[in-house]
Amino acid sequence: MNTIAENIADFLKEYPPFDNLTFQELAVIATNIRVLNLDKNETLFQIDDKLHDSFYVVASGTIHLSVIADAEETLLNKCHAGDVFGLRPFFAKNNYMMTAKSRDESIIYAIPIATFRPFVANNPDVLNFLLESFATNTWNPKEKENLRGKLASDNVFYIGQKSEMQYFQSLTYNRSPLIATINQTAKDVAYLMTENVSSSVVICDNHLPIGIVTHTDMCSKIATGQFPLTVTMKAIMSSPVVTVVENISLAEAQLMMLKNNVTHLCVTSDGTDKSPVKGVISEHDLIIAQANNPGVLIKEIKRSSSAKDLKNLRERLTELIQNSINKNIPLSNINNIASEINSALLKRAVELSILDLGSPPARFVWLSIGSQGRKEQLLLTDQDSMLIFEDVAPDKYRDVRDYFLRLGKKTTATLEKVGYELCPNGHMASNMLWCKSLTDWTKQYNSWMNTPGENSNDLSSIFFDLELVFGEKKIFEAIENVIEKDLEHNSLFFDFLGNDALRKNSPLTFFKKFALEEDEPHKDKFDIKTRALMPLIDGARLFALHFKIKGLNNTYLRFKQLAIIDSKNADIYLNCAEAFLILSKFRVNEGLKNENSGQYINISELNKLDREKLKNALAPMRDLEELIKSNFKLTQFS
Repeated sequence: MNTIAENIADFLKEYPPFDNLTFQELAVIATNIRVLNLDKNETLFQIDDKLHDSFYVVASGTIHLSVIADAEETLLNKCHAGDVFGLRPFFAKNNYMMTAKSRDESIIYAIPIATFRPFVANNPDVLNFLLESFATNTWNPKEKENLRGKLASDNVFYIGQKSEMQYFQSLTYNRSPLIATINQTAKDVAYLMTENVSSSVVICDNHLPIGIVTHTDMCSKIATGQFPLTVTMKAIMSSPVVTVVENISLAEAQLMMLKNNVTHLCVTSDGTDKSPVKGVISEHDLIIAQANNPGVLIKEIKRSSSAKDLKNLRERLTELIQNSINKNIPLSNINNIASEINSALLKRAVELSILDLGSPPARFVWLSIGSQGRKEQLLLTDQDSMLIFEDVAPDKYRDVRDYFLRLGKKTTATLEKVGYELCPNGHMASNMLWCKSLTDWTKQYNSWMNTPGENSNDLSSIFFDLELVFGEKKIFEAIENVIEKDLEHNSLFFDFLGNDALRKNSPLTFFKKFALEEDEPHKDKFDIKTRALMPLIDGARLFALHFKIKGLNNTYLRFKQLAIIDSKNADIYLNCAEAFLILSKFRVNEGLKNENSGQYINISELNKLDREKLKNALAPMRDLEELIKSNFKLTQFS
């Protein structure tokens, strides 16, 4: 080994995943590495470039990874010495989805994928590093001081949270694969593949897979004249075939192809070649599946130009949620991803309205309230929003307000076309009551807060579940300050909220049976929203405000934080957090099944185990109720 290769091997052994390889293995890799010297601001690859035959490690200098969104360049990652990037050729066949450019003079090691692939396939630690990094699909610069050589993903995945979604994302693939026997000829099988527009055929013996023949095999072995058309499948098939289970995820399938250096996977009943064939997964299926990952959805939302586009993307989000639930991803993770995509949809709807109406005459904020404000809107429930604009001169007020009312009406109409129904209570920015200047809104808010008994819970507690969707952050901060200031020493309002949290009808009857609706159109169904979820939502909000928890609107996260702050009651909060996720999952499943809000559960359709699970999830509500009674004076609003 020459001196340069030895120095490269010495460098690589200090960083993952190379620290899992022996020096002899690193020596083999190092001798095949190309050393690249990049000038300042030199581009190594850019969006839509064809994939290179190598991936890259930063030896010195800094590499910036960026994407273009809405004609603006967004910096995703900064790669320093030891960081790995440009791994897209390992996992996909489509072009690069980001740009890699040197921030300063840099030295880069280009490692040929053909050289490195055997070490990935044969070393579980190296494979696990790539698996975990690919599954996470994020890179947090704040972790830099604690992590050396962290892989920087070059997928468009920049929504702020770490996500297991990509790893668990389900696949759509051919579930009616072509089957042939070892004695069928190439000519017969070629006709079969052509007629069925298929890129592969599984070769079976006694209904069990023993090999596979692909379009590539036909081109390289038959079309070249290497074998005659009369040759049987036994001579040209790839064997043994790589088999996988039916519910394999996108990332797992990609890594199986990588590990075995194949372009097709055979799906069988038990994942082995000892059970019947259920389908075939191709590289093309993986590329198609990537179009539904969260990062790509957000990118397409930003480029959308109509309500129809947004509706199609919202439908793809529903598919993503359904697949994620089928894969048993924790609901809290699904909420994180879905809320970001929902926010992107809402923001784009506002942007499209502005493009149509012209530039706003004043600064403003568009706020989500209700379930989206809590980052809990997995289903297409009704829309809840507020629009607050900065104070303007009296002579301009009417024109400014009229513009924002038009903006509110146009945006809510767009969202209705997307599938978000109009709020039956009128809690929308298209309503004058919810579209005001900052001063007018403050006056209205103070009035509601100081006379809580005269106003419904909808008009009071709803302000504490706010999310900024679009607009001026300083206005949003001013709103938060108004709310925070008004809560100080306002024991009357806390007592009102406590009483209101207990006003919901009990979910169970005196005989511990589900309290079902007595009137049509939901007769004999269980209202899981009103009787089960809302008491938990109200309780979490009440105690979060009581303990001055800021920056957390999500019910599950509120309970988790309460368990830390109020440790003596931690068990109650943690049980409520778990109950909230269980009940939410029941509602989401009901909504996805019936394509509605999932509010009313048909108990008779649940099996015995699910009925017990649902009933058990209601148990923590009793402890939460007692905790509210012991902390707040409730008599004056009874």
